[in-house]
Amino acid sequence: MTCVTQEREGPVEAPWHPGAMATPSDRTPLAELVEELLATDGPLPIVAAGEPVLRRATEPFDGQLDAPLLARFVEALRITMHAAPGVGLAAPQVGVPLRIAVIEDPAPVPDEVRVARGRAPQPFRVLVNPSYEPVGTARAAFFEGCLSVPGWQAVVARHAEVRLTGEDEQGRPVDEVFTGWPARIVQHETDHLDGMLYLDRAELRSLSSNQAMSERWTQPTPETAAASLGFELP
Repeated sequence: MTCVTQEREGPVEAPWHPGAMATPSDRTPLAELVEELLATDGPLPIVAAGEPVLRRATEPFDGQLDAPLLARFVEALRITMHAAPGVGLAAPQVGVPLRIAVIEDPAPVPDEVRVARGRAPQPFRVLVNPSYEPVGTARAAFFEGCLSVPGWQAVVARHAEVRLTGEDEQGRPVDEVFTGWPARIVQHETDHLDGMLYLDRAELRSLSSNQAMSERWTQPTPETAAASLGFELP
């Protein structure tokens, strides 16, 4: 997956509360956009690099979608993430500039990969107004890809452990420490909400097509790729 280190992104927003949400009769422009997206069944279109929505900071969620519409939007993100398939999806990736993302990782990988990458199954969860900060100074570097940059992967060095704060879709506070691959996922998705793509943090000499990945760089760690392509690992 999703190199420069990053501290917590921006100010911490006050938690929102479902009771403060807009009513269906008081639709916001973002609500109208989401309603239009949800007008058809099935996965939502994923926007690709080059679309301005991917390069702008998102609007903190503060009830712009009423509870039923938010639930429908979250379900559409889940369906789209599964269909892609991916282990995370941020609202701007479907053209909606709201600070909302979803993650889920069944982690169907061999034990060797699981151990090397610290990849553990993650249940489906919704991240609302998330921010992260590093825990300690350790970093880990692995190949990373993105549904909005199809066909390519590159090595990204990220914090090995992060503290994620924000809320869930019910407005309940989230304050949790993630390590290993789950930490990478939440950093990748939170970066999307700040207008950042994984390529902004990547070692560009590692950039590899999916074909090259399948033919050359299937090892659990990127040491062989680093030696062959001429880049350094932390």
